[in-house]
Amino acid sequence: MKILQKKVCMIGDFGVGKTSLVARFVKSEFSDKYLTTVGVKMDTKLVEINSELKVKLVLWDIAGDNNLNSKTVSYLRGTSGFVFVADGTRNTSLESVFTLKTQAEQLLGETPFVILLNKYDLVQRWDISKQVMQEMQQKDWLVFYTSAKTGENVEQAFLSLSQKMTT
Repeated sequence: MKILQKKVCMIGDFGVGKTSLVARFVKSEFSDKYLTTVGVKMDTKLVEINSELKVKLVLWDIAGDNNLNSKTVSYLRGTSGFVFVADGTRNTSLESVFTLKTQAEQLLGETPFVILLNKYDLVQRWDISKQVMQEMQQKDWLVFYTSAKTGENVEQAFLSLSQKMTT
């Protein structure tokens, strides 16, 4: 059994659920308490790709922002993949994802990524147009509708990114 280690950066605006998604994925936990991430918080989880390969994900949960600043940029060094997170109830957070994705590509070139439209448990309050969601999927981007609260599509999103980083 081969084990690869991959650094993954969680990036998105404040309050989109990055920390909650990591807690759901790593510990199968969810808390309604909002805790602002200061700087960066790290967690790890082993993901099985197949019978011969596992990936140890080192998840860097980076403080929320709608732009990459010099401090954030230093956290990105050595990144194997990105999880861009938007809050489905705040269209501006998806606009931030597009900005952050462009900035990350300018700094690091093409890097595997997934986009998580989080808070799917509140889908009746979503503020993102179906047209924008279709445009993202037409670009062959891996887009997942997730809920840190219910766990919906969280495992699948991280597994898909893991597979993308190892092919």
